[in-house]
Amino acid sequence: MRFLLAIHKDDGSCYGVTVPDVPGCFSAGDTLEEAIDQANEAIFGHLALMLDDGQMFPAAQPFEVHRTNPEYADAIWSYTEVDLSMLDDKAERVNITLPRRVLALIDKHAKAHHETRSGFLARAALAEMRG
Repeated sequence: MRFLLAIHKDDGSCYGVTVPDVPGCFSAGDTLEEAIDQANEAIFGHLALMLDDGQMFPAAQPFEVHRTNPEYADAIWSYTEVDLSMLDDKAERVNITLPRRVLALIDKHAKAHHETRSGFLARAALAEMRG
């Protein structure tokens, strides 16, 4: 997916990058190339966190909407392409090994909470990684 970048450079500072279509997403770099690379990583991470929080991706606005925003006065404009394929919710079959006792406890808990085993494991893993 393609994202618009607003890049600013003040004397004596690094390049700062704001992603107008992803509120709160920004990055920086010592060189223009580094700033754009860092923006790519920042966008991916920001959108991953949004998905984890149950938020939808923000809608992209036309360049003309952002160009007239005073917040981006004197910006250098660029685009970056971000591979979001790892953020899709397409189910993927995996093979894991668990002790029978643990598997029985997982199944009992999932059933009691009206969840599937896979759904419970995914939710528990995400909660642990946020933790």
